[in-house]
Amino acid sequence: MSGHSKWATIHRKKGLIDAARGKVFQKLAKELYVAAKSGTPDPDANPSLRLVVEKAKAANMPKDNIQKAIDKAKGAGENEHYETVRYEGYGPSGTAFMVDCLTDNRNRTASFVRSTFTKHGGNLGTDGSVSYLFDRVGLIEIPNEYDEDEVMMTALDAGALDMEKLDESYMITTKPEDFIKVKDALANMGVAEFLTSEVTYVAQNEVEVDDETREKVEKLYELLEDIDDVQNVYCNIKEN
Repeated sequence: MSGHSKWATIHRKKGLIDAARGKVFQKLAKELYVAAKSGTPDPDANPSLRLVVEKAKAANMPKDNIQKAIDKAKGAGENEHYETVRYEGYGPSGTAFMVDCLTDNRNRTASFVRSTFTKHGGNLGTDGSVSYLFDRVGLIEIPNEYDEDEVMMTALDAGALDMEKLDESYMITTKPEDFIKVKDALANMGVAEFLTSEVTYVAQNEVEVDDETREKVEKLYELLEDIDDVQNVYCNIKEN
């Protein structure tokens, strides 16, 4: 999971520390809105919404912002509609990219994503061209201030697949369907801070690239992330 930690670190630095923090919250608000509108606005009764709420909390999105996005969905008319679209493609040196979007204009989004790939050494692929290279998993990262054995036993007993000790944290991997159960077990154990808390995609096998290629790949990654309609970007390069 170290590769994901690399991209999670980039995302935190870019989205939560610098001026792009507000844009991250806007994307989360859209995701909350869509999840709430597609079912009940109660996170306890809407598993999809609960997942997004947990993700927003881990990103330090204010509770008021989270509630406003959910409340907006309650009174929304049918004229405001977003659809989920996934684009798959290749970056420099054949690196694999998967780009998940929420959009109210598929043509606009496709144009932005395609031109970003083309201008920065990549190209769009067909549906399924790279998605088979990624697995959908739950990721829970907590500070390593807690007893390692206790965290491991609590997580595994709740259904976690694995736990890795990083420099300053523990990264716990779960099946998507067990994510909430494992996180709740850790919270009941006394964990108060979750550095990463989401169901996401990670590469099955990360590829090594030279420094020049890495710079190009990271630039493409950031530019794709900056597109308003893009919610998440996944790539399979290996951490340094």
